[in-house]
Parts: sequence; C-alpha cells; structure tokens
Amino acid sequence: MFSFKQLEAIYWIDREGSFAAAAQRLHTTQAAVSKRVKELELLLGEDVFDRSQRQARFTEKGQQLRLAAQRLLAERASVMESLVRPEAMVRRIRIGITELVAMTWLPALLARVRTLYPQVTIEPDVDAGARLRDKLDADALDLAIVPDAFGHDRFAAKPLADAAFAWMCKPGLVPAGRRLSPQELASHTLLMQGDASGLGLIVERWLSENLADRVSPPLVTNSLLPLIGLTVAGMGVSYMPRHCLQPLVDAGSLQVIDTRAPGPAVPYVALFKPQLKSIVVSSICLLAQDSCDFSQLFRGA
Repeated sequence: MFSFKQLEAIYWIDREGSFAAAAQRLHTTQAAVSKRVKELELLLGEDVFDRSQRQARFTEKGQQLRLAAQRLLAERASVMESLVRPEAMVRRIRIGITELVAMTWLPALLARVRTLYPQVTIEPDVDAGARLRDKLDADALDLAIVPDAFGHDRFAAKPLADAAFAWMCKPGLVPAGRRLSPQELASHTLLMQGDASGLGLIVERWLSENLADRVSPPLVTNSLLPLIGLTVAGMGVSYMPRHCLQPLVDAGSLQVIDTRAPGPAVPYVALFKPQLKSIVVSSICLLAQDSCDFSQLFRGA
C-alpha cells in the first residue's frame, strides 16, 4: 500500500526536477527520498524513473504514478481543509501576481490572509500575465491574479475589479486641454508592454480596433516600472494606471491625455483550476475581491 510520504516524494521530484531539491522541500535527506522511491518501485514491480538519464525522468509507469500522486494529495488537502479550523490550517499557497498588484494592494491581501489563516504560508510570484497563466496550467501556482486578457477555458475565473487606466505622457509632449484622436495619439512613440503582458494584449487590441495604421513603431518593455520611467522621461505616450500615479501628475511629472475614444477597460480576475478544489484558495479569492484596490502605490496593509 502506498504511503503519503512516498507520494509526496514523487510529487516534489516532479515539481522540483531532482531528488535533492525534493528532499529540501520535504525537509529530509536525499537518501530518504530515494528510499521512498525504491519502496514504491518494489510495490509496483517496475521502475518509476529512467535511471539512464542524468535528470529525474519518469517512465510510463512513473507518469501514471505522478498523476495519481497529484490527485490523491489534492484530495487529502481538500479533506483536511474541510476538517481543520482556519487558524490551525498549515499549508503553502503559491499566488501569481502582476507588478501592478504587487505595487498596490498585495500587502492588504496578505494581511487579510494572515488574520484568517495565521499558519498558511503565501509565496507570491511576480511575473507577466501570460507566464503566470502558463505556470498555473503547469501546477506551479495555486492561484493567479491577472488582467482578464487571456482565454481561460481550463480555469475558473473570479472577477475582482477594473484597474482605471489612462493615456499619459510627459507634460508638454502633447497639447494640454485638447482631445486627441487615436491616430493623433499614435503619431507619438507608443510605450507598451509586450504580448506576455495582459495589459500589453489589451492595449494592442484597442489599437487594432481604433487605428487604421501605425505612424511610429512602438517601444516595448516587459515591465511596468521601466514603462513609467520612460514616460516620465518624455520618450513617448503610454497607457498607465490612473489613480496610483496621481502623485506624479500632481507633481508635474506626468500629464493625462484626453482621447476621443475611451481607453480599454483593464479588468482583473483570480484564476485557479476548478478540479483542484481548495477551501483555502476559494477563501483567498474572496479576500482578493475585498482587497483589490489600485488607487495607491506601495500602501500598507
């Protein structure tokens, strides 16, 4: 009969890619992890790993066991969550977030989680939306908070809130007090995030719908902070979070551009795999709905 310790060894070898890394996750020795695998192989009568390879690669039987381990461990976690009081719950939850979430309301979310689940460890992973979605699909995340710019047929999506955005530039780069058409806007260099970014995809779709052609090639960056810096430096116009950058507008470092066509909405959602039922993840989604507030940079909990 399999033990959960044996299944955990398979799970973490798969997740971390090696026996040594799995041992670190399980707070044990590499020899202990190898022993658990050997015990499984004796029970199965077949090898779980192809030992002709330098890396830990599953055999066909090992792949079957890997999937069974994921399912059984998820079911065990679900049962334990339904029985254990929230304040006694011990778990590690990996949450994928974008830069804007990290820079605004992440502390508020973590504070709420800590109050309800004081022994649950949250591991935030800050990345672009498309990469977070891929990590969620690969079970490297339990939850991803991203702009609703991607197809998510394989995921459950909980709506959070829209982040208010506006076209901005360095003061004086475009005439103040004048409403610009999308074509006039695009006559300046467009500062954008790439297609791995949910915001980048949303802006690209808006431009495709509102422009007959591009006048200047865009300047693309993969991060929000350089985008803000390039805009303040006068390198072009960009679509950026409106309220949390108000201090830069008030200080005369940024100018909000009035446009004839309304800019695109930037709705945020929390994504998770519905087949991996988790009371904790569902609770964190609700806490995220309460915490979601893009109005202030680097605010406290």
